[in-house]
Amino acid sequence: MELSEKRLAMDLTCCPLASQDWSCLLLVASFVGAFGSSFLYGYNLSVVNAPTPYIKAFYNESWERRHGHPIDPDTLTLLWSVTVSIFAIGGLVGTLMVKLIGKVLGRKYTLLVNNGFAISAALLMACSLQAGAFEMLIVGRFIMGVDGGISLSVLPMYLNEISPKEIRGALGQVTAIFICIGVFTGQLLGLPELLGKIWFYTNSIFGKAGISPEKIPYITLSTGGIETLAAIFSGLVIERLGRRPLLIGGFGLMALFFGIITITLTFQDHAPWIPYLSIVCILAIIASFCSGPGGIPFILTGEFFQQSQRPAAFIIAGTVNWLSNFAVGLLFPFIQKSLDTYCFLVFATICLTGAVYFYFVLPETKNRTFAEISQAFAKRNKAIPPEENTNSAASDAKVTRRPEPDPASTLDNYTKNGIV
Repeated sequence: MELSEKRLAMDLTCCPLASQDWSCLLLVASFVGAFGSSFLYGYNLSVVNAPTPYIKAFYNESWERRHGHPIDPDTLTLLWSVTVSIFAIGGLVGTLMVKLIGKVLGRKYTLLVNNGFAISAALLMACSLQAGAFEMLIVGRFIMGVDGGISLSVLPMYLNEISPKEIRGALGQVTAIFICIGVFTGQLLGLPELLGKIWFYTNSIFGKAGISPEKIPYITLSTGGIETLAAIFSGLVIERLGRRPLLIGGFGLMALFFGIITITLTFQDHAPWIPYLSIVCILAIIASFCSGPGGIPFILTGEFFQQSQRPAAFIIAGTVNWLSNFAVGLLFPFIQKSLDTYCFLVFATICLTGAVYFYFVLPETKNRTFAEISQAFAKRNKAIPPEENTNSAASDAKVTRRPEPDPASTLDNYTKNGIV
């Protein structure tokens, strides 16, 4: 085993082309994996906005054909709410399936098999109109949510484990970048009738700014462009700035701009330039989110835990993520109705709390091995001293058996030898 690894290292070191090919294969695996996973998640987040009136008309026609009378408005609203929110329920189910499927198939084949869910969902939704069954559309959204839940857990794990520590953060941001590209693509394909429901108050803000209604979809499209550019920027600078500044700074800026937009929305009728400031705040909030909080948690979840613990960690993180999405979608209309323009202060408080918490608790993980990250986390949070953990682990290894090498550690060793 040791001899073969040394032989491989010598071959790669003596042949620069092999190292270059390996790097190209790493990028190809990352991009292809993200295109078939996180891109679909982002696309299905935004694509449902554009055909909203057509989907509701289809529901009404199907209902009238079956029952002989138009659908009740409250029932139509309920069906539409189920259609939108069931995507998050599917995501939660997919997240809970990750450990079982991953244990049998592994990371790579789980991503490949997961495409079956996406294909099945696409066929159901595509054939629902011809079949006259709106239930097929709802079930398709649920299955697509399952695909998203599996993707957002397995893909970050896979990218984390195949990446050397020097570029682990940059490759980890591929997940967020392709989510943003998927959102932008969904907006782009819906341009002729895009409703612009991505951010609350967007249409009213753009309208009060003097923008004609036919141009509002194109202005709204800029939100998707800002998302993509911010995610790419984060991927380019994360290995220089580190995870902590981008994450804490992102939350801090979001809290700031949420506070400003509360003021501008409250007083936007007092001066003609205030609505324009509201537009800037919306774009700034999106950029702040995508440059840090949008993608870095995927990276940190993989870096904080050893390989055997990662599936369970991603299940917990994914469950919190999907339940939060569902709760926000369910509760936000009531929050908005109660607080009106002050509703964004709730999000400002959450973002500020997150920034303060991460400032005191989160260690920097840039360019560190998994063992070094565990030691830094223990020191920062006054847990068991890292020296004791290391010594006890070493003594346990001597008493029992030699542990299996971590693939990520092997990559890190190759990197130190100048292979990558």
